Amino acid sequence: MAPLTRCRAIGNIPNELMAHYYEQRAGAGLIIAEGTSPSPNGLGYARIPGLFSQEQLEGWKKVTFAVHRGGSELFVQLMHTGRISHTLNLPEGATVVAPSAVLPAGQIWTDQQGLQGYSTPKAMTLEDIETTKEEYVKAAQNAISASVEGIELHAANGYLLEQFLSPHTNIRTDRYGGSIQNRCRFVLEVVEAVAKAIGKEKVGIRFSPFGVAGDMKAYPEQESTYEYLAKQLALLDIVYIHILDHSSTGAPAVPTDMLTSFRALFPNTIILCGGFNRIKAEEALQDGRANLIAFGRPYINNPDLMVRYKNNWPQASSQNEETYYTSTEQGYTDYEPYDTIPSPLLEL
Repeated sequence: MAPLTRCRAIGNIPNELMAHYYEQRAGAGLIIAEGTSPSPNGLGYARIPGLFSQEQLEGWKKVTFAVHRGGSELFVQLMHTGRISHTLNLPEGATVVAPSAVLPAGQIWTDQQGLQGYSTPKAMTLEDIETTKEEYVKAAQNAISASVEGIELHAANGYLLEQFLSPHTNIRTDRYGGSIQNRCRFVLEVVEAVAKAIGKEKVGIRFSPFGVAGDMKAYPEQESTYEYLAKQLALLDIVYIHILDHSSTGAPAVPTDMLTSFRALFPNTIILCGGFNRIKAEEALQDGRANLIAFGRPYINNPDLMVRYKNNWPQASSQNEETYYTSTEQGYTDYEPYDTIPSPLLEL
């Protein structure tokens, strides 16, 4: 199950409703939980969870217990939103930060004032960069303390780690900007620090090359950037790379030659995600493009998705998009599993 932001963490703390949601979907085998901020500065959206306080750690323990009880394993995705943020969504004392003070186009929801334009981010100082790396490490350690199997670093969808990769969002002139190697430096330093703290076998990373979420734009050296990352991540020997293709929602597809390069350069597990159904997933596994396939949106209204696939049962026909990011159980935990055979009448 792919990570899906659902905004049910009231006060940015995982709760019983979230634990129930994940337990309903624990037939997945591996669940990658939703984007979870390692820092108060990274809580850009309303009601997303964090993993930097003791109360948040205790909340994640509830989720982990529920997932394990259902028979699955759990990775938590660490997502610092960076410039995709508004000050109204941040706790007191937190700051919208990014590699550079580049304002994204578009709007973001705030519970206080509805849709608002993004807040202009503060360009991170070298001290901010070191502090943020430490926050990632501490959040990863907290995740392991909550008994999860590992963490996924979110370097996709236009959030902080991807903001460092792109020359459109990273216009720095120091050692974290300019060349491909410099723009990749922060991401690789975070990976290395987290792997050292919790073990490389517990660390994955997610990319969305050519994705347009978060006002990201294509750039000429995009394929070279990701090839460089694949080589360096192979040296760091982390457990997986998770590649998200947004073409099913209208973005450009990840080029086939890029996927081929990832497979050739990175020997460990590759997870593919985006627009797969059961048949396409089997094809990708059989032809060697991936070791695992992640499903995201189908899990919203099909909590028993894998059981449906195994038995060739139909999927639920519709989702209520208006409840994707609300705060209640509606459109979250009220989707029913497939009912195969009605209970027979007893003969008296």
